[in-house]
Amino acid sequence: MAPHPPFDEETARRKVQAAEDAWNSRDPERVALAYTEDSVWRNRDRFVTGREEITAFLHEKWARERDYALRKELWGFRGHRMAVRFQYEYRDADGQWWRAYGNELWEFDEEGLMRRREASINERAIAPEQRRIFGPRPESEQGAPLPIE
Repeated sequence: MAPHPPFDEETARRKVQAAEDAWNSRDPERVALAYTEDSVWRNRDRFVTGREEITAFLHEKWARERDYALRKELWGFRGHRMAVRFQYEYRDADGQWWRAYGNELWEFDEEGLMRRREASINERAIAPEQRRIFGPRPESEQGAPLPIE
Protein backbone atom coordinates (compact mmCIF):
# COMPACT_ATOMS: atom_id res chain seq x y z
CA MET A 1 0.00 0.00 0.00
CA ALA A 2 1.28 3.47 -0.89
CA PRO A 3 2.11 5.81 2.00
CA HIS A 4 -0.87 7.82 3.19
CA PRO A 5 -1.38 10.48 5.87
CA PRO A 6 -0.72 11.17 8.55
CA PHE A 7 2.93 10.82 7.51
CA ASP A 8 5.92 10.04 9.66
CA GLU A 9 9.54 10.56 8.61
CA GLU A 10 9.85 7.20 6.88
CA THR A 11 6.52 7.32 5.01
CA ALA A 12 7.08 10.95 3.98
CA ARG A 13 10.48 10.04 2.48
CA ARG A 14 8.94 7.05 0.68
CA LYS A 15 6.20 9.29 -0.74
CA VAL A 16 8.75 11.78 -2.07
CA GLN A 17 10.86 9.02 -3.65
CA ALA A 18 7.76 7.48 -5.25
CA ALA A 19 6.88 10.88 -6.74
CA GLU A 20 10.43 11.32 -8.07
CA ASP A 21 10.37 7.83 -9.61
CA ALA A 22 6.99 8.43 -11.26
CA TRP A 23 7.97 11.81 -12.72
CA ASN A 24 11.24 10.35 -14.03
CA SER A 25 9.20 7.80 -15.98
CA ARG A 26 7.91 10.74 -18.08
CA ASP A 27 4.64 8.82 -18.36
CA PRO A 28 1.81 11.37 -17.95
CA GLU A 29 -0.88 8.74 -17.39
CA ARG A 30 1.16 7.02 -14.65
CA VAL A 31 2.00 10.31 -12.93
CA ALA A 32 -1.63 11.53 -13.03
CA LEU A 33 -2.78 8.47 -11.06
CA ALA A 34 -1.07 9.89 -7.94
CA TYR A 35 -3.53 12.82 -7.93
CA THR A 36 -7.20 13.02 -7.00
CA GLU A 37 -9.71 13.25 -9.85
CA ASP A 38 -10.22 16.94 -8.95
CA SER A 39 -6.65 17.77 -7.93
CA VAL A 40 -5.72 21.45 -8.21
CA TRP A 41 -2.26 22.60 -9.29
CA ARG A 42 -0.41 25.85 -9.56
CA ASN A 43 2.69 25.24 -11.67
CA ARG A 44 4.60 28.48 -12.11
CA ASP A 45 1.93 30.81 -13.52
CA ARG A 46 -0.36 28.07 -14.80
CA PHE A 47 -3.37 26.59 -13.03
CA VAL A 48 -4.44 23.01 -13.76
CA THR A 49 -7.46 21.14 -12.39
CA GLY A 50 -8.17 17.41 -12.55
CA ARG A 51 -6.39 14.36 -13.90
CA GLU A 52 -7.34 15.03 -17.50
CA GLU A 53 -5.74 18.50 -17.44
CA ILE A 54 -2.75 17.15 -15.47
CA THR A 55 -2.18 14.49 -18.12
CA ALA A 56 -2.41 17.05 -20.95
CA PHE A 57 -0.09 19.42 -19.08
CA LEU A 58 2.52 16.67 -18.62
CA HIS A 59 2.33 15.62 -22.28
CA GLU A 60 3.09 19.24 -23.25
CA LYS A 61 5.82 19.58 -20.63
CA TRP A 62 7.78 16.51 -21.67
CA ALA A 63 7.41 17.33 -25.37
CA ARG A 64 9.24 20.62 -24.63
CA GLU A 65 11.58 19.40 -21.87
CA ARG A 66 13.64 16.70 -23.55
CA ASP A 67 15.74 14.20 -21.59
CA TYR A 68 14.05 15.42 -18.40
CA ALA A 69 15.60 14.04 -15.18
CA LEU A 70 14.46 15.04 -11.69
CA ARG A 71 15.57 14.90 -8.04
CA LYS A 72 13.24 15.64 -5.10
CA GLU A 73 14.06 16.18 -1.44
CA LEU A 74 11.70 16.19 1.54
CA TRP A 75 11.81 19.60 3.20
CA GLY A 76 9.15 19.06 5.86
CA PHE A 77 5.82 17.42 6.64
CA ARG A 78 2.87 17.60 9.01
CA GLY A 79 -0.33 15.59 8.91
CA HIS A 80 -1.64 15.65 5.32
CA ARG A 81 0.90 18.14 3.99
CA MET A 82 4.48 18.15 2.74
CA ALA A 83 7.02 20.65 1.50
CA VAL A 84 9.48 19.40 -1.10
CA ARG A 85 12.39 21.00 -2.90
CA PHE A 86 13.50 19.74 -6.28
CA GLN A 87 15.87 20.20 -9.18
CA TYR A 88 15.60 18.88 -12.69
CA GLU A 89 17.51 19.17 -15.93
CA TYR A 90 16.37 19.05 -19.53
CA ARG A 91 17.31 20.28 -22.97
CA ASP A 92 15.12 22.37 -25.21
CA ALA A 93 14.45 21.94 -28.95
CA ASP A 94 17.58 23.98 -29.76
CA GLY A 95 19.79 21.71 -27.63
CA GLN A 96 20.27 24.19 -24.74
CA TRP A 97 20.47 22.49 -21.34
CA TRP A 98 18.56 23.94 -18.39
CA ARG A 99 18.48 23.28 -14.65
CA ALA A 100 15.22 24.10 -12.88
CA TYR A 101 15.06 24.75 -9.13
CA GLY A 102 11.82 24.67 -7.22
CA ASN A 103 9.71 24.16 -4.16
CA GLU A 104 6.39 22.38 -3.95
CA LEU A 105 3.65 22.35 -1.36
CA TRP A 106 1.61 19.15 -1.37
CA GLU A 107 -1.70 18.26 0.31
CA PHE A 108 -3.08 14.71 0.35
CA ASP A 109 -6.45 13.07 0.88
CA GLU A 110 -6.97 10.16 3.30
CA GLU A 111 -5.91 7.57 0.69
CA GLY A 112 -2.64 9.35 -0.03
CA LEU A 113 -3.64 10.90 -3.37
CA MET A 114 -2.46 14.46 -3.86
CA ARG A 115 -5.36 16.88 -3.95
CA ARG A 116 -3.30 20.07 -4.15
CA ARG A 117 0.11 20.90 -5.58
CA GLU A 118 1.68 24.34 -5.68
CA ALA A 119 5.02 24.60 -7.49
CA SER A 120 7.32 27.61 -7.69
CA ILE A 121 10.06 27.07 -10.25
CA ASN A 122 13.04 29.04 -11.57
CA GLU A 123 15.54 27.87 -14.12
CA ARG A 124 18.84 28.80 -15.64
CA ALA A 125 20.79 27.75 -18.69
CA ILE A 126 23.68 25.37 -18.09
CA ALA A 127 26.46 24.05 -20.29
CA PRO A 128 26.39 20.31 -21.05
CA GLU A 129 29.46 19.79 -18.84
CA GLN A 130 27.58 21.31 -15.88
CA ARG A 131 24.94 18.59 -15.94
CA ARG A 132 24.73 16.38 -12.86
CA ILE A 133 21.30 14.77 -13.12
CA PHE A 134 21.34 11.82 -15.51
CA GLY A 135 18.16 9.77 -15.58
CA PRO A 136 16.48 8.21 -12.56
CA ARG A 137 18.38 8.36 -9.27
CA PRO A 138 20.32 5.19 -8.47
CA GLU A 139 19.04 3.46 -5.34
CA SER A 140 22.38 4.13 -3.61
CA GLU A 141 21.73 7.90 -3.92
CA GLN A 142 18.09 7.92 -2.84
CA GLY A 143 17.45 10.42 -0.07
CA ALA A 144 20.72 12.28 -0.65
CA PRO A 145 20.37 16.04 -0.14
CA LEU A 146 20.38 18.32 -3.17
CA PRO A 147 23.11 20.93 -3.55
CA ILE A 148 21.84 24.49 -3.42
CA GLU A 149 23.26 25.37 -6.84
